[in-house]
Amino acid sequence: MATTTLTPRQRAVRSTVALKALMAITGLVMIGFLLMHMYGNLKAFLGAEVFDHYAHWLKTDLLYPLLPQGWFIWIFRFVLLACIAAHMYAAAVLTGRAHGARSTKYVTTDRIQETYAARTMRWGGVIIVGFLVFHLLQFTVQAVTPGFTPGTSPYEMVVLSFQQWWLVLAYAIWIVAVCMHVRHGVWSALTTLGANTSPGARRFLDGLAWVIAVVLFVGFMIMPVAVLLGWIN
Repeated sequence: MATTTLTPRQRAVRSTVALKALMAITGLVMIGFLLMHMYGNLKAFLGAEVFDHYAHWLKTDLLYPLLPQGWFIWIFRFVLLACIAAHMYAAAVLTGRAHGARSTKYVTTDRIQETYAARTMRWGGVIIVGFLVFHLLQFTVQAVTPGFTPGTSPYEMVVLSFQQWWLVLAYAIWIVAVCMHVRHGVWSALTTLGANTSPGARRFLDGLAWVIAVVLFVGFMIMPVAVLLGWIN
């Protein structure tokens, strides 16, 4: 049987396709996490007991006794961290290749067709990662404790934190960056995975991307705003 030797260009094309698929899959995993996280945050409207029970179940009892107590959350964190690292690596490599492929400095048709969200995906990613680190230092490590003391219950941590107006404002900026990233990312990921097969499918994907982005924005912001206004205390 004859073997086929790939040219450098063919290998580069296959590598690019693989990186785009990696970005798409890891991006969808992270969007799933955001939707789950948003759902958990909304439990604050049900009171301290319900919210604290959910937090304890998530960190200790989820998938128990299938897994030992407390294992799931660490496995989940490792998988999510791996997805973030793989997503950022693929994005960096693809961005470098895109810049390297440009032989002229004039504006091309492809660049004109890019949306604002697409052009700012890199900076949006930087904002998201930066605030994610702060978020982990605040609620997981508890090294940054605006309004509360370490060891406070999950419900009290959330309420006391979002009573700080500046934190709600910073959180809003972060959520806007996330939702811009998600709006473009949903469409791009599903297109990469082959869902954009017709004009009708394109319109559906664009609408789906907007719906997910809006749901995430409202779902994430309604609780901090309710705390700041005193509706949750």
